[in-house]
Amino acid sequence: MNSTGLASISDRWKSRWGITRIVAISLVIGVVLVSYSLPVFFPSRACQVPAIYNFGDSNSDTGSSSATFGRLPSPYGETFFGKPSGRCSDGRLVIDFIAEELGLPYLSAYLDSMDSDFKHGSNFAVSGSTIQPADGKLFGAGFNPLSLSIQLSQFQQFRDRTIELYKQDRKLWRESRLPGPEDFSKALYTLDCGQNDLHFGLISMIDEEKVVASIPSLINQFAIAIEKLYQEGARTFWIHNTGPIGCLPFPVIKHPPKPGNADQIGCVKSYNDVAQEFNKQLKEKVSKVRTQLLDAVLILVDIYSAKYSLISKANKYGFDNPLGYCCGHHEDHIVECGKTIELANGTNVYGGSCSDPSKYISWDGIHYTEAANQWVANRIIDGSLSDPPTPVVKACS
Repeated sequence: MNSTGLASISDRWKSRWGITRIVAISLVIGVVLVSYSLPVFFPSRACQVPAIYNFGDSNSDTGSSSATFGRLPSPYGETFFGKPSGRCSDGRLVIDFIAEELGLPYLSAYLDSMDSDFKHGSNFAVSGSTIQPADGKLFGAGFNPLSLSIQLSQFQQFRDRTIELYKQDRKLWRESRLPGPEDFSKALYTLDCGQNDLHFGLISMIDEEKVVASIPSLINQFAIAIEKLYQEGARTFWIHNTGPIGCLPFPVIKHPPKPGNADQIGCVKSYNDVAQEFNKQLKEKVSKVRTQLLDAVLILVDIYSAKYSLISKANKYGFDNPLGYCCGHHEDHIVECGKTIELANGTNVYGGSCSDPSKYISWDGIHYTEAANQWVANRIIDGSLSDPPTPVVKACS
């Protein structure tokens, strides 16, 4: 082979080696770029959430109402706590399962002074509370005055006094059951309210269109609450929309749906339509607030879908009679769970519990059993029903 041929082969090998080097370098650069972009495409590690601050109504009240307006009687709490625990259930609530998932103790109710521990958060939710400030009509209908705005005032005082104590006496603060000042910005802020506002509107206004017309005001007040919490240092929000109120056994039994107003499983369709309109407007408002609070994380959880799925497929998931309830007497005379009434003939009728609460979705006609709460919690804590899809353990990201 002459020198020209050798030179040609040499040039071809150089060319191939050059291409190989380019490909190799490109691959290395690609790997580096992908490694830097991983947090964008893959979830981050679990958050280190030091505390939970919860706001809402009886769906998440762990004892405020019981401590303020009178202790719930037995058989409330019988399944898990073995005694009344201040929860409107036979056991744990969704908020309890969220706390378990985050490795935190159950939340002490802010208004309960007996053996409370606020080091890992506090629960400001109160049974019967509303988003809108309570007036005489609301109070007369059985709802309480501790509305969402009052709960926010309680949180502000709790935060301010905690920080004051920290600055005033570190030793006394360390011996207390209070969080650190830095925990407030790292905490998870959970909200579950609005059901009572809609329920009150439906039982008082009769006309569902008037209830729908009141929703924008409720949503605006809800958004103001989020903004106030943000101003107090809150940065991570876990927000539940409202559930299918037309499937609650008590209103279904007390106000049976009119012909044509029942869905395929017997729920009051018009009531659920109102709940869905509330949820629609809530989603729109949360999306708007996100654009205003750019360094906050707002996760909207579709609790409605989880609960409706459970009710509509109750038998599939091991529950009986989805529109029935476990505790209370509801045959000839409606008697509330744990209470006794005397009939005109002198006979006493007691609202006791069923033999197996785990077979029921509703505990007392309004609130869920522990078994149902656990089922719902298992469907939402993984983030599959969240917007954006985010597990609760990674909500801070």
